[in-house]
Amino acid sequence: MTDKNEQHKKRQQKVKEQVDQRIEQAQIEKGVLQVITGNGKGKSTSGFGTVARCVGHGQQAAVVQFIKGLWECGERNLLEQVGVPFAVMETGFTWETQNREADTQAAQATWQQAKQFLADDNIDLVLLDELTYMVSYDYIDLDEVLEALANRPTMQSVIITGRGAHRRLTELADTVSEVRNVKHAFDSGVKARAGFDF
Repeated sequence: MTDKNEQHKKRQQKVKEQVDQRIEQAQIEKGVLQVITGNGKGKSTSGFGTVARCVGHGQQAAVVQFIKGLWECGERNLLEQVGVPFAVMETGFTWETQNREADTQAAQATWQQAKQFLADDNIDLVLLDELTYMVSYDYIDLDEVLEALANRPTMQSVIITGRGAHRRLTELADTVSEVRNVKHAFDSGVKARAGFDF
């Protein structure tokens, strides 16, 4: 048993040395741009988890919700109570409205609010939930999005969620995570649940 403990200790010491070295080398201080994309469930949930983390540290966060605006949102119900501002595109899912002109107008109005958040140096974190769809559907100009992201306050972090993130968004991002769908309850006919799915 002592040999196993010694081997484990040596392995963990090497890991610690490598981690400590990487921490020492990471000295750049700036806001982080993260893109969470992919076909799996959990992109928005991950973004909201980071918003909760931010608020838990006494920092200011803001949320912009594209696509899901008509759904009741447990995260919004909670976070608005602690002062997190929300800009919500209230047309709902684009496949429900089936009206490109109305969807474009709603997206543009919501994007104007998003740009205000992205210009506010009092906001530490902005979540742009489902923004990738707005770019894919040409409701919001990609170059305008990239410009707003590039010109945001230096210490402001941004999270963009949604499937099919444009290559230029992922290239600009500091961190890109892809959520892969392995299995989903909905595919087996399980109804979405309040408190779990929304």
